[in-house]
Amino acid sequence: MITKTPLVLAATLFAAAPAIAQTAPSGTTPAQTVPTGTAPAQAPMQAPAQAGTAAPMAGAPAAPAAAQPAATATIAAALPTLPNRATLAKLVTAAGLGTTLAGPGPFTVFAPSDEAFTRLPAGALDTLMKPEAKPTLATILKYHVVAGAVTSDQLKAQITSGGGKAVLTTLAGQPLTASVGPNGNIELTDVAGSKAYVDTADVKATNGVVHLTNGMSVPKIG
Repeated sequence: MITKTPLVLAATLFAAAPAIAQTAPSGTTPAQTVPTGTAPAQAPMQAPAQAGTAAPMAGAPAAPAAAQPAATATIAAALPTLPNRATLAKLVTAAGLGTTLAGPGPFTVFAPSDEAFTRLPAGALDTLMKPEAKPTLATILKYHVVAGAVTSDQLKAQITSGGGKAVLTTLAGQPLTASVGPNGNIELTDVAGSKAYVDTADVKATNGVVHLTNGMSVPKIG
């Protein structure tokens, strides 16, 4: 009998998985800052503006922007406090990436929701949590991390200057393509063509920024 290594088994599971691409949410929630030990409040989704619709209260002076509190937590410390990101926080610990994400960085992290990981094939998550699969898990998680703190506005500027897309080099060494989705959300396309969308942008940390996504991105494995 031939025993599959965790890397080969994980690759097989991902290859056999149904499409994990997500549909675009209706809008992106406002920026947040995560202080140590507290979870950010989830703001309601914002519907995109309809073409030809006049802006409400046209001509009225804009209200002053609310001051954002200074970030006091690193990305590693903030992840366990973010809503619906317990699975990601657990995987970061299992992969040994906590030290990296607690370092000076800066980093940009695209953080999949707990629900995103439930769409993996049965057994895939358990396989990735095994100690011998640590390198494979680290590659998958690093595919969600980009060097430098890139806000959503900066990323959209890169997309515009790139003619509609920005190719990001992740810490996994593989490209992740960003574009603007149908509802104005940032759309992420992985190397297999699966898509995930940013539904909460610009969660600030002391060593970078986190964008919460509704799906995971999968690099080439093996």
